Amino acid sequence: MAGHSKWNNIKRRKEAVDAKRGKIFTKIGREISVAVKEGGPDPEMNFALQSAIERARAYNMPNDNIKRSIDNALGVSGSSDFTEITYEGYGAGGVAVMVRALTDNRNRTAGEVRHLFEKFGGNLGKDGSVAFQFETKGSLILAKDKFSDEDQVMMDALDAGCEDIDISEDFYEVITAPNNYHQVMQTLSKAGYTFEDVSLGPEPITFVTLTESEQIEKVEKLIESLEDIDDVQDVYHNLEETE
Repeated sequence: MAGHSKWNNIKRRKEAVDAKRGKIFTKIGREISVAVKEGGPDPEMNFALQSAIERARAYNMPNDNIKRSIDNALGVSGSSDFTEITYEGYGAGGVAVMVRALTDNRNRTAGEVRHLFEKFGGNLGKDGSVAFQFETKGSLILAKDKFSDEDQVMMDALDAGCEDIDISEDFYEVITAPNNYHQVMQTLSKAGYTFEDVSLGPEPITFVTLTESEQIEKVEKLIESLEDIDDVQDVYHNLEETE
């Protein structure tokens, strides 16, 4: 899986925390609330909630915010009902894009997503139009400046039951099978590892390499603009790194 652009996504999100802290915390809070409503407030029994809390910690979300999101879902204060929807389409140059959203208004979100695909030279497709180019995997991101012993990280991750480890200049990505994701996350967390991001979702099977700078710029702007939509939680794509 080496060479894909997840690293740029992580860097961009981390760099955006200060500038867009409120929006990022709102997105994570929504994730927590939905997980509580679907599986209860105990993260030991609710793996989706456990994953959402780990993501909150990765982005330094205050514990008070986490608790408030849980309370909202339990009806302690007002909250909205959100539906998870995945949109599929193609960006410029045939780059496959999947967009995961949590929305309380399907029409609003679909309109915003469709507008951005068209604005940046792509098109929104039907369900299944690009999903076949991805497979579900767990992804746990560790920072190399926090865990510099590459051999130790690899040994601990493999012992925890991961499938593979992808290494870049700044990060390790611990890749897991879907049914092993939470076990690996728990094992590494108990061993003292902290995560830069965690997710269970689509990973590209194949990648698209673009050589025209205009197409690359359009895809990058599409991804950034989609991530900026309030209802959008995650954007997945198969653009290959060219740096």
